Amino acid sequence: MSRLQIREDDLTGKKIADFLREHLTDMNEITPPESVHALDLEALRSPDITFWAAWEGDELLGCGALKELDSRSGEVKSMRTAKAYRRKGVASKILEHIIQEAQRRAYDCLNLETG
Repeated sequence: MSRLQIREDDLTGKKIADFLREHLTDMNEITPPESVHALDLEALRSPDITFWAAWEGDELLGCGALKELDSRSGEVKSMRTAKAYRRKGVASKILEHIIQEAQRRAYDCLNLETG
């Protein structure tokens, strides 16, 4: 994974759409309905959300997003790693990128709601 790149994504590509559909399907299968906080493609396009995808060449490895709650706080959203790349540090790199962006924005608080 020496060529891993994390890039902001506009959520228009087919690979991203398929990846997020799989994410929602999985979340709905393993999480009680009242605890599913995963966002669909349209919700992730909200102007208060920045979405990143991790790529190695043209291979999608994972994704994550940062939702601005207010001028001083944000929330980590839609963290997912492709099955073939789990336990290889992809999620750590995406989360590190999100944390750095939250610091750049001078957030005092960064939340994570699971489910």
